[in-house]
Formats: sequence, C-alpha cells, structure tokens
Amino acid sequence: MATVTDPIADMLTRIRNAMRARYSRVDMPSSKLKVGVAAILKEEGYIGSYKISDEGKKKVLRINLRYGADGRSVISSLERISRPGRRVYVGKDRIPRIQGGMGVTILTTSKGLMTGKRARQSRLGGEVLCNVS
Repeated sequence: MATVTDPIADMLTRIRNAMRARYSRVDMPSSKLKVGVAAILKEEGYIGSYKISDEGKKKVLRINLRYGADGRSVISSLERISRPGRRVYVGKDRIPRIQGGMGVTILTTSKGLMTGKRARQSRLGGEVLCNVS
C-alpha cells in the first residue's frame, strides 16, 4: 500500500469519487483529523453518518453519504485549500465565506478543528483545510 502525502486530500477525493459513482458509503483509513472533518460534515448536514471500526490492526472510517430526494448528492463541491506544498493561513478577519454563507470552510485553529463561522464567532484564525458546498 502506497503512503499518502496528503491524507485530507485523499479523504475528499474518496468522498467525491464515491458520490459520482452514487455509492451509499465510502471507507478510508482513519485518523483524528479525518474523524474531525467527518464530524463537521455530519454536523453541517453534508453526510448521513460516520463510524470508526477496527479491521485488523488498522482503524477504518466509514462515511455514509447523503443524497437529496432527486438523487443528487447533497455536496456539490469539495475543495482542498491548504496543501502540504502550499499552506494557507488566515486571520480571524479574513476567513472566507463560501457561496455567501451557504457553504462551509473547515479550519484548524489553536482550539481545534472548526467551521469558518464558529472560528469567526470565537475570533480565531487558522489553517484553511477545505471548502464544502
């Protein structure tokens, strides 16, 4: 198995590919950061649920995807912003608003992983992981 240099980009790509193929769920190697991102996606209503299960020595994160009544995915775009080669940090006043507040920015801050809206309320800046809409 090849090592992944950007696990968050890998997670977003797996979700994107599973949605295009109309899968009901997607599995990936688990980590605290991925579980945090999945928790925010669940909280914001972009995914149905997530579960961490042990398969042998490794933990697997299983995400159940959500689709609308018309069969279209709830998530229209998943975009990685900060990458290992180009980190993107923003101050508390420069946190981007996605689609006029209809989308979500996920940041890592000194107080942990949170949405852009919560970071603005907490007056915290941080590293912009991804945008979801």
